[in-house]
Amino acid sequence: KPSFGLYGTRKTFLFSSDSSKPILPCSSTLSEVGAGLQREFGFPVVWFGRCVIQVQFTDSGISRVLGFSSLLLNCLLIVNLVTRVRLEMEGEQLTEQETALYDRQIRVWGADAQRRLSKSHIFVYGMKGTVAEFCKNIVLAGVGSVTLMDDRAVTNEALASNFLIPPEEKVYSGKTLAELCCDSLKEFNPMVHVSVEKAELVTLGQQFFEKFDVVVISSCPPATKILINEKCRKLSKRVAFYTVECRDSCGEIFVDLQNYKYMKVMTLPSDYMMISRFILQEATSAPWGRLQRRTSKLYFAMRVIESFEEANGRNPGVFSVEDVPAVLQLKRKLCEAQSVSESFVPDTLLERLVIGSIEFPPVCAIIGGILGQEVIKAISGKGDPVKNFFYFDVVDGKGVIEDISSRAPEADSASSKSANIITQVVLE
Repeated sequence: KPSFGLYGTRKTFLFSSDSSKPILPCSSTLSEVGAGLQREFGFPVVWFGRCVIQVQFTDSGISRVLGFSSLLLNCLLIVNLVTRVRLEMEGEQLTEQETALYDRQIRVWGADAQRRLSKSHIFVYGMKGTVAEFCKNIVLAGVGSVTLMDDRAVTNEALASNFLIPPEEKVYSGKTLAELCCDSLKEFNPMVHVSVEKAELVTLGQQFFEKFDVVVISSCPPATKILINEKCRKLSKRVAFYTVECRDSCGEIFVDLQNYKYMKVMTLPSDYMMISRFILQEATSAPWGRLQRRTSKLYFAMRVIESFEEANGRNPGVFSVEDVPAVLQLKRKLCEAQSVSESFVPDTLLERLVIGSIEFPPVCAIIGGILGQEVIKAISGKGDPVKNFFYFDVVDGKGVIEDISSRAPEADSASSKSANIITQVVLE
């Protein structure tokens, strides 16, 4: 077992269990001892003053505060507690192979976060270019499993944006997008279980999503996304829900983490923040007049595009140049119904989204990278997550987070009225 030696009140050193060399020098302060314990055992340790130690074991949910008048007793008790819990959790430790493979990223976000990743299960629907980038990122990060669903055949648009699809026709002929992406992802990281689920998304029952920690949806109508979001919300466990779309040089990510507790960046491990998220239906139905004018124009443009697709029975991203006048006319009706200026949705932006509906590969890489980062945050509980929406437009070259929930008071009734307005305009 590790042992402590104490000289005076502030001179402490810590020996490793498998080495006679001290991990810390004899002149180490209390904060340095805490850091040494975290490096040795992989658990966050916080020291308060000189007599109180708080140890938090996030995997097992144990949180204890020990307070004694003797610093030596503190040291001995903390070593015994950490050692005992470590032995109890031995089955959940990373294997030697995992530790060697993920060594660099463990140095970034810690062994605890990597353990959480290795036990997580991700469900992904809609294998477009952006989603392919996302899947590549989380597979390389070392999640436990990824389940793909997309029974569409390969098209020229898919070949242009999805790098997971082999270019040879003899390879992809007769296979679905999910099957092709599954084969490619397995080569990125053999330690991650990648599989394909064959079914209709809307027919999946609520219990199907119980086995996942994260659900990512793309390339389907808004009504389907809302349906899946509601099913995830009704589960007994918290399931992080994301939607992602990329059109031409623009991208949108929606995040619903439900009631989510996370540790802010650059704070003590005991400092946690609690957030509550809008569901997708509320976030996309927020009254435009209640939102600030500095809200991203992409938020309004995406709502117009979705309304047009719904009104015309189009699949996401299926547009032609001939649709531009009809889309602009719908925009004017929506702005009038929402009692806002037409400048909320610039015509040039809508034209770009309609004419260039095919994904732009560099933007896919950016949006897929951001989404992968957000999923890792949600699983590990470390870092400030995106609130509601993230938008990226290559024209200004920056990403914008839009917290719709903080700008739309009385959300339930207001969102319901806004949704009715949009529905009425679409029907007309």
